[in-house]
Amino acid sequence: MKSHLITAALIAAGAFPALAATPLSLSTDKALYAPGDTVRFSASEPLKRGSSVTYRHGADIVATVPVSGSSWKWLPPTADYQGYLAEVTGPDKRQLATIAVDVSSDWKMFPRYGFVATFDASKLHPGLIDSEIDYLNRCHINGVQFQDWHWKHHRPLGGTPENPLAEYKDIALRTNNTEVIRRYIDASHRHGMKTIFYNLCLGALDDAAADGVKEEWYLFTDPEHKNKDVFDLPDGWKSDIFFVDPANPGWLEYIGNRNDEVYRTLPFDGYQIDQVGQRGVVYNYDGEIVDLATAYRRFINAMKRRHPSKRLIMNAVASFGHEDIAGSGDIDFCYNETWAGESQFSDLRDIIAANDRHGRGQVKTVFASYMNYDKAGRQTGLMNTPGVIMTDAVMMALGGSHLELGDHMLSREYFAAAPLAMTDTLKDAMVRYYDFMTAYQNLLRGSDTSDEITVNMTTSHPALQIAAWPPRKGSLTTYGRKSGDRHVISLLNFLNAPDVSWRDLEGTWPAPLKMRNIPVSVAIDGPVTRVWTASPDRNGGVPEDLQFSVTDGGARVNFTLPALEYWDMIVIE
Repeated sequence: MKSHLITAALIAAGAFPALAATPLSLSTDKALYAPGDTVRFSASEPLKRGSSVTYRHGADIVATVPVSGSSWKWLPPTADYQGYLAEVTGPDKRQLATIAVDVSSDWKMFPRYGFVATFDASKLHPGLIDSEIDYLNRCHINGVQFQDWHWKHHRPLGGTPENPLAEYKDIALRTNNTEVIRRYIDASHRHGMKTIFYNLCLGALDDAAADGVKEEWYLFTDPEHKNKDVFDLPDGWKSDIFFVDPANPGWLEYIGNRNDEVYRTLPFDGYQIDQVGQRGVVYNYDGEIVDLATAYRRFINAMKRRHPSKRLIMNAVASFGHEDIAGSGDIDFCYNETWAGESQFSDLRDIIAANDRHGRGQVKTVFASYMNYDKAGRQTGLMNTPGVIMTDAVMMALGGSHLELGDHMLSREYFAAAPLAMTDTLKDAMVRYYDFMTAYQNLLRGSDTSDEITVNMTTSHPALQIAAWPPRKGSLTTYGRKSGDRHVISLLNFLNAPDVSWRDLEGTWPAPLKMRNIPVSVAIDGPVTRVWTASPDRNGGVPEDLQFSVTDGGARVNFTLPALEYWDMIVIE
């Protein structure tokens, strides 16, 4: 939402710090692979003779092969839209490292969305752009949003296709360098990532008339077209933003032509369409009330007709217009920028459920949700690691993903602002969590992951309570779905939670109370052949088979969870 522009004073550009030193780290050459592609692995140090790598799909072993040296290749099975986990062990069979692999022909099945937001000449420092994109690749980010890259909202390309500007001022009067934008695109493409340019669908600056924008295209706050609907920006910025009717035919042709210029000049893969949320009653030039939600759908459809091969994503700000956006049939996935009215963990589930309903189960959900928001609005410092991890755990368990990683971690709606930095601990945790989401994507949000289930789980542990969704302070919370003939149950740790809001506004969410050897019993509705668990919090996400018993005439299955920190996934087959 463009209210992010008000927070410009928070700009503090900077690259991610280096990963914390670990005994061994792994990387792959791409964020996702088409079926039939070869995966190229690299290790931070040579593997000793006698080492091996095991490839798993879920809890099933695909292959175990010897490996040595600092690089090797793997040709995964040819099935499309599959997640895998590679585990490297040394000659003594001890785990050295793990990494996920996504084999998918299209990113929209399992979107993992990142961003870049600073494009000045400082990014031309040798290796800087590559290092930023390398980290996103390590987290399997398969699409990158280019925030505030543009010249003007109504004329996004700096200059013309015939004579693009080498540098130009954006809306905040930052200097954007076209070569930097090109290098970010190239680096992203080398890793198989989609590159998506950002722009409003209804924005024009105060010089728009000179560039061909007509008075008859605007939105007005009165039926007599005396007062344009406007978004006020800080003094010293290039312009306020004046709103046009997104569905006006003249505007659709005009902005379509401007997007043609973008695509002719820069090899972007698509358009991140923004809005500004609910505007109240607004009118077109003829004094007719404009239904913005319907207008958004028309805008999406028009942009897709204009460039059928380009990808489209549209922001549903505080869920405004989400039914028309999700139901448009032309977006790659749902993108929800969440605010105070959607601040509870339970709201995240409700948003996904609504998107599934309006999108007929064909579109996944990405949350633009800003952590530690109030802290970031007042001071510089560090992101609160436990709050970020807990929110990501819930989003991933629900089948969503989180727009948060870029040339820094997001904490404010103005993407260029970077008041809070990531610790090395948090950066390493993001690698583990994104590995987990990718490796187990078929169970968490695959095509056969369907109906929610209400989990009846109990424990004999005297100090624990287990509650079915939604979360409650002081308890463990379950969330379950069916995936084929399996029950996939997430156990989320709210024992030490101060509240049930994902926002962690002040950055004070505490670390969870770690538990070990938790005896649990789960109601079941059929025979059980296998029970296993995996967690991003332990053992590199590698699955563990659990011994189990069946009681109550086959109505309950009983087992002991080895540990719980933030999130355990339990699979009952």
